[in-house]
Amino acid sequence: MEKWQLQDAKNRFSEVVNKAMKNGPQLVTRHGADSVVIISVKEFRRLSAPKTDLVSFFKQSPLYDIQIDLSRNKDRPREVVF
Repeated sequence: MEKWQLQDAKNRFSEVVNKAMKNGPQLVTRHGADSVVIISVKEFRRLSAPKTDLVSFFKQSPLYDIQIDLSRNKDRPREVVF
């Protein structure tokens, strides 16, 4: 991963973006400390995509086989006292 000082990255932003798209992530430092990483949209989408779909996620839950009683109590509500 190539490192860029913030001032250089600002002055050569098009080059930083092109390198991120062609060569991978570009690290930008501020005052000598790592600050941000510039990545391509393709890489961002790959990294932020869900690992599994929602149905598979719930099927893998340790609570998948537990039976829950969802019946509702039909009794009258308590009286409100003021």
